[in-house]
Amino acid sequence: MTTSLSPEALQKIKRLDLRAQMVVRGFLQGLHTSPLQGFSVQFSEHRRYNRGDDPKLIDWLVYAKTDKYYVKRFEAETNLTGYLVMDLSKSMGFGRDGMSKFEYATCLAASLTYLMTMQQDPIGVLTFRDKLRALLPARSRRGHLGDVMASLSSMKPDGTTDLPTALTQVAAMMRHSSLIMLFSDLLAEPAETIAALARLRHSGHDVIVFHVLDAAEIDFPFEGPVEFEDPETGEVVTVDAGGFRDEYLNRLDSFRSLYQEGCSRLRVDYVPLNTSEPFDTALTEYLLQRQAKF
Repeated sequence: MTTSLSPEALQKIKRLDLRAQMVVRGFLQGLHTSPLQGFSVQFSEHRRYNRGDDPKLIDWLVYAKTDKYYVKRFEAETNLTGYLVMDLSKSMGFGRDGMSKFEYATCLAASLTYLMTMQQDPIGVLTFRDKLRALLPARSRRGHLGDVMASLSSMKPDGTTDLPTALTQVAAMMRHSSLIMLFSDLLAEPAETIAALARLRHSGHDVIVFHVLDAAEIDFPFEGPVEFEDPETGEVVTVDAGGFRDEYLNRLDSFRSLYQEGCSRLRVDYVPLNTSEPFDTALTEYLLQRQAKF
């Protein structure tokens, strides 16, 4: 992992496009061990390593991320249309230290935009709260990168969310098979959300779910009496953090497991993310999804 992939290092940079450039540059340097002038070839296929394959063909970076052996091959590029589906609800604005969930999600989305643009893939943006709010159509023309960056930079988390309704609307409006990349904290009923993801899959779309949570939401580093406020409803509760920690962590584990299992059944890629961790895991997942499609 290079320093440029660290959220802590990126916080010193205010412009989203420059943050994304640093992430992609660091990622590609790690991927190829030396800087690339362009991205003229792509990993068009990753398949499991089979007995008899040349060990020299193993992608050790992918092994480091997945603990599985994959053989990589290089072929000419093929276009893939992608949509960034961004959760704009107020809960995404939470961040105890460092980047908020929303900042992390937009930086990751911007980085993926750079990767797709380098490969001349059309990329679009959809935003939602309680329903779909805005659409930037997928294009690959000159200047579209700036449009996507401007769209991502202008977003602010606010209001309540209805994730299942928004995903159902996405499935209804999309006419062509695309790669749907969802960025959300998934604070919705898992069964209803998974049913909405199923509609996307049945419509022929490939889906990656980037489940973004703050480090404090994952580790629960609180002590003594703590007051928590629901950012979307305003409801306030006070708990003894020490006595509540085990129950909270168990519930969180169950919550994430429901999404993991539901996505697995649908062949949806589920990527749990922690805002304190570097971006390379998510970028690797995108490349694997892209390669598997061709």
